[in-house]
Order: sequence, then structure tokens, then C-alpha cells
Amino acid sequence: MKQQIIINADSYETRIAILEDGELAELLVERADQRRHVGDIYKGRVNAVLPGMQSAFVDLGLPKTGFLHASDLAESLSEIEDLSDVEENGERGGRRRRAPVPKIEDHLKKGQEILVQITKEAIGTKGPRVTQQVSLPGRFCVLMPGVDHVGVSRRIEDRAERQRIKAIIHDLKPKGVGLIARTAGEGKGDPEFAADVKHLVKLWQKVDRKAASVRAPALVHRELEMTAGLIRDLFTDDVEEVIIDDKDSFAETQTYLKSVSPELRERVKLYKGREPIFDEFGIETQIEKTFERKVWLKKGGYICIDHAEALVAVDVNTGRFTGKKNQEETIFRTNMEAAHEIPRQLRLRDIGGIIVIDFIDMEVEGNKRAVLDELRKELRNDRARTKAFAVSDLGLVEMTRQRERSSLLHYYTEDCPHCAGLGKVPSPETMLVKLERAMRRVSAMGGEKRITVKVAPEIALFFVEQEARRFAELEKRFRIQVDLKDDPQLKRGEMKVFSGSRKTDITRQVVGTVPGT
Repeated sequence: MKQQIIINADSYETRIAILEDGELAELLVERADQRRHVGDIYKGRVNAVLPGMQSAFVDLGLPKTGFLHASDLAESLSEIEDLSDVEENGERGGRRRRAPVPKIEDHLKKGQEILVQITKEAIGTKGPRVTQQVSLPGRFCVLMPGVDHVGVSRRIEDRAERQRIKAIIHDLKPKGVGLIARTAGEGKGDPEFAADVKHLVKLWQKVDRKAASVRAPALVHRELEMTAGLIRDLFTDDVEEVIIDDKDSFAETQTYLKSVSPELRERVKLYKGREPIFDEFGIETQIEKTFERKVWLKKGGYICIDHAEALVAVDVNTGRFTGKKNQEETIFRTNMEAAHEIPRQLRLRDIGGIIVIDFIDMEVEGNKRAVLDELRKELRNDRARTKAFAVSDLGLVEMTRQRERSSLLHYYTEDCPHCAGLGKVPSPETMLVKLERAMRRVSAMGGEKRITVKVAPEIALFFVEQEARRFAELEKRFRIQVDLKDDPQLKRGEMKVFSGSRKTDITRQVVGTVPGT
């Protein structure tokens, strides 16, 4: 698979596209005024300890308070038995003993100052997720203070290579810290690992000294900017080239690689074309498609992706694909295509949390297993942790994907001011029914012979041009004269009603609410 990293950097926004065989696989975005915080280390102050939730809230000096669960206490590090299966990004993923998670009230108290690291961005109303289990990623290793273990990224599958690397980092490991070899360390020798460990130890000592000298809440260590962090984490031998359109970012990348991986410098190129770099590589049009609800498959089927509050639902449909043999074969081929495409869409849109996939119902058990196997195979290409469960009797697959930040959809968009995120607005017919009910209430109140009604321009036009006869019938039935006015400031589902005699706003008394208003 041909991998390329294309970087579009400007003063306001940096975008990084990861291409696989020329197709957009991942898009990372960071704005100057919306910097990401995952990996940052803070000295925080405990605001509250909640034994009932086995969690605590920690003041980091950020707009939202950090959330710390008992499983992320420093004392939980002693529960780790084997780090050989740990995630290469430094997060704890090893097998654990079945000892209970320590009680948070036994280790934290209100007002206590503690060192924590952000593991998940603030999303919606939730504050950032933090942990006391600090980890510092380098080019070839991850250093974890307080852990006396060594491990190797599970993405390095060759057993002999794993043992070789484990022996190297075991000899290099200082006391009081743990080390995990990253995927980029595959094939590297003692000099590369030794230089990386030396750099990480110095970095941790600097963090430790600063943490001891400042009062909470305070930032102690800031993770690398997105471009530098991506070069550190993703620029391996599998990446054929990195193309950057900004001279300063290009120079910084060259300087960084000179100290850690000089052999990769020649693969980093400065883009000098006249067209915008994302246009040159056909990325911009692919990005626009990432916000579409419907994704077409090659044979004519399609998938629909819908975001709900607690989960994301993915629906699979045959669409224009009719097949050639029988219905089961048509459904199976559509589901297989969807199982191949859905993981790519999850990566590209950066969708995390609970995901429910509604595959088309299949009768043959072998076909169900084949679809699930295809889904899991494609999910292995994802850097985020994923888990997919078996196909249910209803044809549903429940899965989870690690979420560190909001999806691209939420990053780039906001709720529609007309529908408030519902995705629907009241129809003109619904608004006419709403007016009828308002007139009925005015009539019941008595005393009003004339009212003024304000609605959005397109609704007023519908009342006058298409429903003039019914409008007149309503006035006659309720014996109320209606002065209809269009108001461009009103949303599609809004309606304002004023009494004719006193010009008083009586909207709250006579107008009910409908979805989207």
C-alpha cells in the first residue's frame, strides 16, 4: 500500500491528509485558536471527590474541569501485569489482574494537588478526561514513570523481532520507569533506542522539576504541535513521502528528522506548485464528501451515517445494486462492500464511541461470519482502538472506537439555527395547522376580533398563494380577522401572534411548539 502524508499549513489552520493508494484515509485538522490538548500534562487541583461515581473533578486552569476515574489513579499502575500488548501511543492496554480498582476516596481529597495528563479532549458538555498514569511518547519508545515493566507494540507481530527489541529496551530502561517500543522501532538497533530513551528521561526530569516548582492549576508540559507530533508518530518506513506547502513547517520537520531519523529526510519535500496543494492531489473534493450523510458503494449500494447523542448509526442498503444470481448473493456482496468501506469512513470522519451498524439481513451463517471477518480485517488498519462484536439476529453489529476528540463533523459544523440540530423543520402545512390552533385559542379567550400573525417569508407566501381559500375559511369560522406579515428574522418554524386591539404579544398563550421550533 502506497502511503503519502500531505500537509497544508497556514496561519489559521493546519490540515494533514494521509493518503493510502491515492485515496484519503485520514484527515487531521488543528486551528491556531483551537489547539488540541491530548498529551498535555498539568498540575491540577482536586475540586471534588465523588465516591458514588468513583471519580474526581480536577481544576486544570482550562474552561472545563478535568474528569479523573479511579481506574486512572497512579495507584492503578500496580494492577498492570503485562504491558507486551500495550497500545503504541502509550495508553494502558495491557492485561490486568482481577484485583479491584482502588477506591478513589482513599487516595484523593478535595484541594489536593496532583499531576495529570489529558487523554481525551473536552467533547460537548463534558470536560477533558485525565489520568495520573503519565506517558511520554518518543520516536521509538514510550516512557511511563512509575511502571517497572517493558513492552513492545502489538503492531510488531514477528516474535523474534519482538524478543530482540524487548531485550534492547530492557537493558536501557532506567529505574522507576517503564518503556514500550513503538512500531517505528522495528528493525532499529541500540543507538536509536538509546538516543530516544536518553531524550525521554531528560524530558521527564524537566517535567518533574517544573511540577515541583509551580502551584496548581498550571501547565507543566505541552505536547508537540500537530505536524511535529504526526511526523514523530506516523512517519515510518511505510510512508513513501511527506509533502508540505509551508517553508517554515518544512524546515522544522527537516531539523527534527535530522536528530531522530536522518535517513527519512529525503522523503520530505516542499510543495512548489501553483495550485493549492489539496487541489493538486484531489483531496479537497474528497473532504467535501466526508460531510455527506449518504456514501455510495462501487456496485450501487450505499451506507447512511447518522449521529445521535449517545451513538452513531450506520445503515446499509442495496440501492441501485440488483445483483445477478439471487437475493442472498446480492445482499452478501453489498454487505461485504459496506464492511470494507465503513472502517475507512470511521477513520476519515474520526468517529468514536459506540457505533451500531445495521447490515442487511442475511440467512446464511457463513455469509454473516465473512462480513464480520471483513469488517474486523479493515479495522486493523485503524490507529485507534476498536472492537466489533458478532452479528446479532437482527443483522446489527455493535462496535466501539477509541475517541480522543470530537468527530470532524462536529469540529467543522454547528447545529442549524432553524432546526436546532434536529435535521428537520416544520412543513408549511404544519405551520397552517399551528395557526388554526392559535386562532382556536384566541377565540376561546374571547374579546379579540383581530390579530396580527408574523411568520417566515416562505410560510407567509405559502399561506397567501396556495392556501388562501383555507385561510379565509379559518377567519370566517373563528370570526377573527388575521393581518398576516412576513418577518425575515423568524425561523421556519416560528410564529408570533399579537392582539389587534392592544398590540400585545400573546404568542406564549396561544401558540404551542412543534419539533424544530
